[in-house]
Amino acid sequence: MSTAQIHATHNHAVSSTRGQLNGILFVALFAAAVTRIAALPAIAGLGLSPLIVGIVAGALYGNALRDGMPASWAAGVNFSARKLLRIAVAFFGLRVSLQEIAQVGLPGLAESVLVVVSTLAIGTWAGMKLMKLDRDTALLTAAGSAICGAAAVLAFESTLQSKPHKSAMAVGSVVLFGTLSMFLYPILFKAGWLHLDTVGAGLFFGGTIHEVAQVVGAASNVSPEATHIATIVKMTRVMLLVPVLLVIGVWINRPARGAAAGAKSTAQHTPRKLAIPWFALGFLGFVVVNSLHILPEAATQTLNTLDTFALTMAMTALGIETRISQIREAGPRALTTGLILYVWLIGGGLGITWAVQRLLG
Repeated sequence: MSTAQIHATHNHAVSSTRGQLNGILFVALFAAAVTRIAALPAIAGLGLSPLIVGIVAGALYGNALRDGMPASWAAGVNFSARKLLRIAVAFFGLRVSLQEIAQVGLPGLAESVLVVVSTLAIGTWAGMKLMKLDRDTALLTAAGSAICGAAAVLAFESTLQSKPHKSAMAVGSVVLFGTLSMFLYPILFKAGWLHLDTVGAGLFFGGTIHEVAQVVGAASNVSPEATHIATIVKMTRVMLLVPVLLVIGVWINRPARGAAAGAKSTAQHTPRKLAIPWFALGFLGFVVVNSLHILPEAATQTLNTLDTFALTMAMTALGIETRISQIREAGPRALTTGLILYVWLIGGGLGITWAVQRLLG
């Protein structure tokens, strides 16, 4: 290689690195603005977290003003939507402790497991068989409803390595039906239509509402005790993200491994790498760290604030990479899948809550 070629290669690498850093800085500044917007009383009052505001604002920018961003910055946006996302999901474990989960005991755990498993199964089946969605969109929509809203969509998106517009559709479902729950659930409870006591309301709200912020917003209209129980049940659902991701990681590789085994005799044998989400194990590690109180409380709060910001960056970057034209193709079908799941979460979730309280309460 000549000296000129070496210099050209070096200059290209430097330019590429600078472009990536500029892209990350751009997403960070965008996320900072989003965080301020989400803190406005009108937005905060709706229970919309910075993550949700981020993906909406990012999508608006990505579709209306995308040409204003230099092409070299795309690598930084992609880094924020992929690698930064995995790190942030791992640190999300600092919000959960085993002691809190133990406080609600077997009823809270049973509620969480039954809701998560049933919702994932129904969502995947309804999305793929009834609505004819692709596997990834169906799984993302089901995960957002079953586990922890936008954060679950992000974690699944990273494991499935799916397209950004599919995550945007799943988050749209979370926003619509989760926000509806925040207003509908307290009304149904106060009208006496749910036939639940305070503990039951905590189990039901925490077990079936999509986002953590939405759970707190809804349950705070019942009582402090209901809010406490609902929050712990919700965080128990968050904990289930780890085993679910590990199972999904193995499941989505099953066809690939089978195909690879059948192709052993061919020259084109290229077995796919097992998509085990190692960041999920990091999540579990941070749950243990938080449970053992290794970190000072101030440090944990600071890390949680930084983690929320990193998740906001990831959502904003996903929004920037999303194209409305792609959403339009499957939007109504994805939304209908979300509606089917929402009906299940209310009706089936209520049945699960009654059964759990009667058998384990």
